[in-house]
Amino acid sequence: MAVQRGSWGVIGAIGGVYVAQSVIGGVTWTGLPGVLRAQDLPLDRIGLISLLVLPWALKFLWAPRVERFRLPDGGRDRSTTIVLAGAAIVIATLVLVGLIGPFPVLPVLGVLMIAAFATATVDIACDGYAVEALKNTRYGWGNAAQVGGAYLGAAIGGGVFLILVDQAGWTVGVWSMALVVAVLCLPFAFVARAAGAASRPHQPSLRAALRRPEVRRGLVVAALYVVAQKTAMGMFGPYFIDAGYDLAQLGILSGVGSLTLGFAGAIVGGATVRRFGARGVLVGAIVLQSAILGLVALSAGDTILPTALVAPIAMVASAAVMAFGFVALYGQFMNWSDPRQGGVDFTLFQCADAAISMVSGTAAGFVAEHFGYGVFFALACAVSLATLPLIWRFAGQKAPTHA
Repeated sequence: MAVQRGSWGVIGAIGGVYVAQSVIGGVTWTGLPGVLRAQDLPLDRIGLISLLVLPWALKFLWAPRVERFRLPDGGRDRSTTIVLAGAAIVIATLVLVGLIGPFPVLPVLGVLMIAAFATATVDIACDGYAVEALKNTRYGWGNAAQVGGAYLGAAIGGGVFLILVDQAGWTVGVWSMALVVAVLCLPFAFVARAAGAASRPHQPSLRAALRRPEVRRGLVVAALYVVAQKTAMGMFGPYFIDAGYDLAQLGILSGVGSLTLGFAGAIVGGATVRRFGARGVLVGAIVLQSAILGLVALSAGDTILPTALVAPIAMVASAAVMAFGFVALYGQFMNWSDPRQGGVDFTLFQCADAAISMVSGTAAGFVAEHFGYGVFFALACAVSLATLPLIWRFAGQKAPTHA
């Protein structure tokens, strides 16, 4: 189905918000671990950063309230109010983090936790708005904006940020990210505010979501897929630093890799889904990610393969493979979401993603610190392969078509 002319403005606006969210994610998951490792912080302490996923794992608890506020029984959509309020909180926290500095770590993590709560709440509203506003477009371009925006944001937050920190210092780097977030969220204010008043008899709720079999199936797929794809994500940056590279090199590689190969992976993934279906793309992405993890495990300690050669290749290849697979996964999530409460349904899927990411990320830091990179990446590879049969089973079931 072709995208209507008015939908392009919606796609651009939600794309800006998704990029802004991923700027924060890039700073948190790539930038901060790299900075801390460059200061010789132990890997098990760096693994604590995974606790910042907690709001994303728990946001299903307040998603129904957010949706009911966003979609009142009668009146205008309040998505703009939620997005702008959340963006203001995020900008304020980044200003504060810039003043604190990367050390001491615990105060930085505490302030970033506030930013994580605000960003997670904004995501509820933005996802719900996207599911409803693009329900007649089959979500293709909206999903591309979501996945592509995530990689563009990662390129800024994980790449440009590190280069700025290396060249101009921590404060300039963090405050620059605050400015980027402000600019990216402004278009949404103009587009979403244009929505007219409507009567909405349906009351969004977790009970309504969990009654639907497609939501329950999506939760299983999300949990399995995240275990396969994200367990090692937080350790790629420290592994790259320990291979002998510096922060500027990590920033350039993260930025260029996310922006180019991440986008390429998303485009190829979208085209492949149309030809072979979501299940084939999901399984193919897991197989490719497993191969990357196995290659990294063989390079640990320079015993079989040179670490300095494998580390940069693995980082950019992993970004491409994740984009390739997540296009299919997030497309399924949107199809499985009810447009009347898209923020609740989609939030449940993302909470499964975040909860597994938090647990696996914390465990990853412990295993890598105490058993070494070789054992860690080998275990991650084995776990990834073990999810294949269940992914093949559950992802092949068709989602319903919404009226």
